[in-house]
Order: sequence, then structure tokens, then C-alpha cells
Amino acid sequence: MDRRKSLKLIATGALAAPAVIAGCKTDDKKTTAAKPGEPVFTLDRNPDELKHEKELIAEGNFFTEHELATITVLADIIIPKDEISGSASDAKVPAFIDFIVRDMPDHQTPMRGGLRWLDMQCLKRFGKSFTACSQQQQLELTDLVAYPDRAKDKPELQPGVKFFNLMRNLTASGFYTSEIGVKDIGYDGNKPAQWNGVPGDILQQYKVAYTEKELAECISFNSK
Repeated sequence: MDRRKSLKLIATGALAAPAVIAGCKTDDKKTTAAKPGEPVFTLDRNPDELKHEKELIAEGNFFTEHELATITVLADIIIPKDEISGSASDAKVPAFIDFIVRDMPDHQTPMRGGLRWLDMQCLKRFGKSFTACSQQQQLELTDLVAYPDRAKDKPELQPGVKFFNLMRNLTASGFYTSEIGVKDIGYDGNKPAQWNGVPGDILQQYKVAYTEKELAECISFNSK
């Protein structure tokens, strides 16, 4: 099963997270934050957007180093590296999320609170923070909050469910608006077409034809 189908099934709760992310190593993830004044993405950007982005980035990162490390691990659990393209962190999704919470401050409290909730749950269950947990422990906790329907009768998990939904949405948005993500879905952009006119069988069907003058003046493309 390819990653795009897997992500769609995760979103609908039809597939367990460990089935999708098995083999995704998170032991030595590096924080991927934007450097001050450096645009996160430059693909097809309006100059005013780039200016606004530079101004926000110049303010410095919103998240702490530990929070960014946690976001990096979570983002790569949601979109791991595969045979087609890199992972979420390879696409600089952590930097994208840090930018978004500064551009949209309403996300700041839900994100910071959710990261705190994640660490507290890991401390209670495993005696260490989320990033310090083993891959299996990280997946165990993630699987508890990845599916709203499964957790609807468990009030203690609802803060984690809301946080993971937000984190998943931001990760997908960041990845699929990055250069890596655009290539991942095979989007090549607009390309010039070559057209040799209406096919002959269609012309015959409607009993019309090009004039000799039109045929002489039109450009004909060789199919070879």
C-alpha cells in the first residue's frame, strides 16, 4: 500500500498507525527549525508573502528546542520517509508548523498544550518524555489518540485526540505544500500542449472540414 492511500485511511480511522509507520526510526531525529530571516518555502510564492514570512521568522522560533524535537518525531510518524520521497522533517515541516503558530496565534495554546499533554502521558506510562521513549512506546501512545472514534468513550484521551488531529492537519499541509510534497504527488505544473486540430473522424461526424488555406497556415506537430 502506498503512503498516500495509507494517510487517507489513517484520517478515516480505517488503518492502525503501527501498520503504516512500522520501520520509521525516530531515535536520532534532528530538529528542523527555520533560521532567522530564512523563508521556509519559496516555491511559487508571492513577494508580499515572502516579506511577511521573513518578518515572522526574524522574531525567532515560538517553540522551545524540546518542543521542536517532539514535533519532529511526531511529524515523521505521520509522514515517514519512503521509497518515493523524504519524511515530513526532510520537507521542513517542523519549521512550517513553527511559522504557522506565529502567523496564526490561535494555534499556539492548542499546540503547546498538546505537546505538554503528550509528555505528561509518557511520564505517567513510561517514566520519560515522548522523545526519550522507544519507537514502540511512541507508537503505542500515538495509536491511542490517532482515531477519534476509538477514543470517544475515553474522556482522559480527548485532549490528546484534539491535539493529534491538529498536528496531523498541520503536518499534511506543510508536507504537501513543500517542494518534496509537490513532487511526491507527481504534480508537474502547467505544461504547453501540442494540438493538431480536431481529429478527422470527428470532422466527418459533423460533416465539416478545414479549408486548404487553414491547413496550409496551421502548425502541425509530429507525434514522433
